[in-house]
Amino acid sequence: MSARQFGMVLGIVFIVVGILGFVPGINQMPHDHGHDPNLTVEGPGTGHLLGIFHVNVLHNLVHILFGVIGVVMVRAGKARDYCRFVAIAYGLLAILGLIPTANLNHTFGLIPIEGADVALHALIALAAAVFGWFVAVEGTTTTTGTTTTT
Repeated sequence: MSARQFGMVLGIVFIVVGILGFVPGINQMPHDHGHDPNLTVEGPGTGHLLGIFHVNVLHNLVHILFGVIGVVMVRAGKARDYCRFVAIAYGLLAILGLIPTANLNHTFGLIPIEGADVALHALIALAAAVFGWFVAVEGTTTTTGTTTTT
């Protein structure tokens, strides 16, 4: 898989995940509409995506935004830059998700990034780093024994 293919798949997955965050059943929303004391932003889309990943309306919108940015950047020939951007951003999110001080693991009450999100963000950061720095942007072709990117 090339960085271009990975970036496009990642962008589309982000968009789909962001949309799914608003779908009751896939996003298991609290039945009692209980207030999360760590969040100042709740509303539609607040719950646990797939019963695992804590999300809210802003979290879902950020997923959609990252997806749109990805599709646009890949189509503009900037797949490697997108992968690097995601690697850095999601690496930072994974680290922040581990820090409860000053409510950093909820980005100051705006977006929940704690719990299972930490491992997922770290995995996304690692995969994006591989494609951003170590994998060819396009497929490879072999000419006279050497590998070149096309």
